[in-house]
Amino acid sequence: MLDFSRDMWGYISLGYFKQKVVKGEIGSSTMPHKVNPIDFENAEGNLGLANSLFLHFAQKLPISRFQRDLSDSTVMRNVGIAFAYQVQAMKSLEKGLSRVDVNQQVLADELERHYELLAEPIQTVMRKYDIPEPYEKLKEFTRGKTVTKQDYLQFVEKLDLPKEEKERMKSLTPGTYTGLAAMLAKKVGSI
Repeated sequence: MLDFSRDMWGYISLGYFKQKVVKGEIGSSTMPHKVNPIDFENAEGNLGLANSLFLHFAQKLPISRFQRDLSDSTVMRNVGIAFAYQVQAMKSLEKGLSRVDVNQQVLADELERHYELLAEPIQTVMRKYDIPEPYEKLKEFTRGKTVTKQDYLQFVEKLDLPKEEKERMKSLTPGTYTGLAAMLAKKVGSI
């Protein structure tokens, strides 16, 4: 849950999710236009406290000095506090999740900027037509690079593929290529 809180904060910061505006809510102290991901920040803080207490319990409570260690009773008085932090964090996460929407346009734009995501279908087609070293060629073309649509189209054009296969590859976009995802999702749903 701690990682999830941090991830949601990051996704909101990147604009992948947008938060619903609550009338009368105080926003950023210096940027009035900003809607802070405060619920995810609160969850992160409370989970950090809960986790540190639970870790201490796990390290402390199994050990007793000379079978006469009374420090456990002091530690045990704080178990409720650890659970309270965790419950408060879960409430913050629930509230935060109720206030977010997927920012479809930002995600679509992000996909459109990354044609290197089409390395998988291109490699599969290259293998189908026995083009030598498909992995190595795509690695050289895509690794560590942002591939534009124009770069992608030029790469496909240079491949020794039948015309109809080239046209099919050229018609793919990062947003439309889903591989076998739809079929696999249906298969999982029927289990």
